[in-house]
Amino acid sequence: MQLFGKPNVGKSTFFNYVVGKRISIVEDTPGVTRDRVQGESNWRGVNFNLIDTGGIEPDSDDIILSQMRLQANIAIDIADVIVFLTDVRQGVTAADEEIAVMLKKSKKPIVLVCNKVDDFQKFQNDIYEFYKLGIGDPMPMSSVNARGIGDVLDKIFEHFPNKEINEEDEEKIKVAVIGKPNVGKSSLINKILGENRNIVSDIAGTTRDSIDSEFENKYGKYVFIDTAGIRRKSKVTERIEKYSVMRSILSIERADVCLMLIDANEGVTDQDAKIAGEAHESGKGIIIVVNKWDEYDKETGTMEKYKKEIYSKLSYLNYAPIIFISAKTGQRVEKLFELINNVNEQNSKRVTTSQLNEVINEAISIVQPPSDKGKRLKILYGTQASIKPPTFVIFVNKKELFHFSYERYLVNQIRKEFGLEGTPIRIIVREKGEKEGE
Repeated sequence: MQLFGKPNVGKSTFFNYVVGKRISIVEDTPGVTRDRVQGESNWRGVNFNLIDTGGIEPDSDDIILSQMRLQANIAIDIADVIVFLTDVRQGVTAADEEIAVMLKKSKKPIVLVCNKVDDFQKFQNDIYEFYKLGIGDPMPMSSVNARGIGDVLDKIFEHFPNKEINEEDEEKIKVAVIGKPNVGKSSLINKILGENRNIVSDIAGTTRDSIDSEFENKYGKYVFIDTAGIRRKSKVTERIEKYSVMRSILSIERADVCLMLIDANEGVTDQDAKIAGEAHESGKGIIIVVNKWDEYDKETGTMEKYKKEIYSKLSYLNYAPIIFISAKTGQRVEKLFELINNVNEQNSKRVTTSQLNEVINEAISIVQPPSDKGKRLKILYGTQASIKPPTFVIFVNKKELFHFSYERYLVNQIRKEFGLEGTPIRIIVREKGEKEGE
């Protein structure tokens, strides 16, 4: 879902309210949100992504505003639902009319919102003016006072695609193929599909948009997402390239499992580390795939040595399995499916409270919790809060005594007992009696 409108109509305030975090910068300066910011939310049981765009000034020649206009044009293509925010106090402006024309051409569902309606009775007649935009019924709202937001979200909800999740779709594992440009992402998907569906070229960044390809074999049902290659930010000069990066990140968010492709000839680069970090932070199942292994000079022990180098540079991914393939020749490509299935299963794994506490108690007996100034950390008990990734809540006497080093130790003990290969593990520490969200 995308938010649109000219600068200073309250998009960022609405965004922050719906997402529940102060992610977008809110100021009275028009155009303060220059880049798109995304957040996740839920309405009536349906999760959705909300993206706050920079304000659009259709007639402006200002460089930044023209870039924001280009950005908005790209964003329209991504949106399932478009929310067009206007300012009731300004009335319908020429900019609003031009934006309306642009949005109507997209043929996407549009929800027209009149913001800054702090008093419905006072501004009731002013709202009628917005019917002239030809987009439908204007929805009155005050994002500052949170009035009318529920009604707006209900209207948006009507246009959500796939409100009911098909059981067959749930069976499909969504696999994002990620990595910097020209590491062989499209080549790998084409080898799997057995057809030249995606453009393959030696020109870095050929794939600009994310492309979904459904596939079924004896191992299961999959949706492979070929993401646009993520360039280093210093090289992202075109706006369309910049938003290819964002689409790649959105693809990671949609995925169950990420295949992190690395060029065997180049090894792990700083850019690889940043891309892998996106998947790790998103809590996705991760498999490190070293491509072009057929081109790499090998001798006895080369593979093990290469693995150690990868884990040395990507130490936070020491849980991720590594496989060496050649998308060009098909070497070990079929072995990917068993890995994908296993990592997806581990990312969704649930551990009973009794099993978890047995592991925690044994870990405590081996390595005593840390102490500070005579006070020792006491771990009272733990329970699993959620999956994708497996997230555990640990209740303690004093949170400040729970050092990162001991958290890492507990995570290692949990992995030792339950496996959880290929998935991050999240630990949430709470003091006894502390409620969620405190």
